Amino acid sequence: MEATSIGAGGGGRPPLEAPSRRWGEKAIRGLLALCGLLSVLTTTGIVIALIGPTINFFGEVSFGEFFSTEWFPTFNPPQFGVFDIVLGTLNVTLWGMLFAIPIGIGAAIYLSEYASRRVRKVVKPILEILAGIPTVAIGFFAVTFLLPIISDVWPGEFLGGADKPFMAIAASLGLGLMVVPIIASISEDAMSAVPRGLREGAYAMGATRAKVAVRVVFPAALSGIVAAVVLGISRAVGETMIVVLAAGSTPDATLNPVHSIQAITSFIATTATGDISQGSITYDSVFAAGTVLFLMTLAMNVISIRLVRRFREVYE
Repeated sequence: MEATSIGAGGGGRPPLEAPSRRWGEKAIRGLLALCGLLSVLTTTGIVIALIGPTINFFGEVSFGEFFSTEWFPTFNPPQFGVFDIVLGTLNVTLWGMLFAIPIGIGAAIYLSEYASRRVRKVVKPILEILAGIPTVAIGFFAVTFLLPIISDVWPGEFLGGADKPFMAIAASLGLGLMVVPIIASISEDAMSAVPRGLREGAYAMGATRAKVAVRVVFPAALSGIVAAVVLGISRAVGETMIVVLAAGSTPDATLNPVHSIQAITSFIATTATGDISQGSITYDSVFAAGTVLFLMTLAMNVISIRLVRRFREVYE
């Protein structure tokens, strides 16, 4: 019996590798490329839409006036000190993240290191349900439930008292509830991706479960956790309905949690309602504020990329 040649050109069996990619794989690759291109085109379209009115705005308002306080663009005469609404945005975001980050990371550590597989299958989907609740529903919850409770339990006249119809802290807690599942889910995924060998090595040296979670798993998953936190901050900065309903519409350059404030998103939502004439300075101020919000979000994403690259751990 003669041996059959299986090499290329041997006239025997066909080569193991397919001569070309299947059409289905090519179609999926093209679809994914189209999705990436669509994202780029959408971002480009947003930038183009913002540039024109923003240029018109700064043709009438100086940078010195814009980067100051006193934001009353609909008054006569109008005032365009954007720091009032920028600090309002930072106000609700700061207090909201102080609430969301510890709870989100704590939930991630529990799900990754302490919960059994059965508990994880139940708790994680329930936690992620919060991400699907409409933000307007969370806003009404903040107004009807959180505001009265805060007014009742706030200690006297501390920071000016809390007996007000709108407060930044109520919107902040609503933002925190919205952001918790984002931080918890992404952080838990990052922790679960840490190789089991690192945990077993730490346990072999006598480390407790808490030490393994805090000193081994957490540092190893730090890049993913940082990405989750920054993504949550970006989501909170751009939120509208919760801030409009619970924080009010009073421009105030303060970080006081019990003051009524106006964020950039709430200004855009309450002003761009069709009651202002197109081409007016007030109309252009909406786009100028949107440009500031866009740049803030862009800065957060740049910071996120740098931090993720700095703390990234690669396992082979």
